[in-house]
Amino acid sequence: MKLGIGTYTYMWSIGFDGAQPAAPMNALGLLSKARQLGVHVVQFGPNLALERLSENQLREVADYAKDATIELEMGTRGIDARRLHLILKLAVRLGCGLIRTVPELPGGGVPTGEELLECLREIGPDLERHRIRLALENGNIPAQDLADTLDALANPRIGITLDTTNSLAIPEGTQQVVKTLARHTMCFHIKDFVVERAWHRMGFIVEGRPAGEGQMDLPWILGELKSVKADPNAVLELWTPEQVDLAATMALEQAWAEESIRYLRQYISH
Repeated sequence: MKLGIGTYTYMWSIGFDGAQPAAPMNALGLLSKARQLGVHVVQFGPNLALERLSENQLREVADYAKDATIELEMGTRGIDARRLHLILKLAVRLGCGLIRTVPELPGGGVPTGEELLECLREIGPDLERHRIRLALENGNIPAQDLADTLDALANPRIGITLDTTNSLAIPEGTQQVVKTLARHTMCFHIKDFVVERAWHRMGFIVEGRPAGEGQMDLPWILGELKSVKADPNAVLELWTPEQVDLAATMALEQAWAEESIRYLRQYISH
């Protein structure tokens, strides 16, 4: 298991609709952060999509990653076969060993089991040909349904990106998700969180925390992965809460990333 960061470690610094920094973090900036933190995996998601870069920018990314011995991973959304084929071609060019995707239909709908199987069967031969893995992220499909689909598919190149928090939206608890999906896990998103009651006691608030300061039980999760001989890269993600202004939010995000990596080094040495 190698420790890494990704574009969802620095969502505020990269920017999104409604929160645009004057000088957004770019691809080389993210790689530079990885080097500063001493991690050797960087996962690019749709919020800083590599396919939007120019040829020169892609060469710069590839050269920087090679020089810094950083392993690149790609992230996208959707299960449209044509799009996945395009992402796969770029992954081959950049030497990425893994593509992470959120299993959703064009427009954001949740696919049925048959729709998901059909797409995965179509992309499977190309994944095998290029020795690249495709990892479906949990969060919009029940964990057991994902496991059943992967069992039916039985393709060792297709598995799970295990996220510690996303499935609360369904809702499913972290322990249920980990126990169900650990054996299929190819990528591990470490995202710590707290669930607290609102002041009026009618409802809950879910908010991010630095790794080690929330309710995520990392030693237990690592034990579950080890028990099924899963050895994914571990990518830090953060849900940094908004502060009084964007500059303060970005500063907190930067501090949380450093704090989280220091904590995670207790458990993940590479």
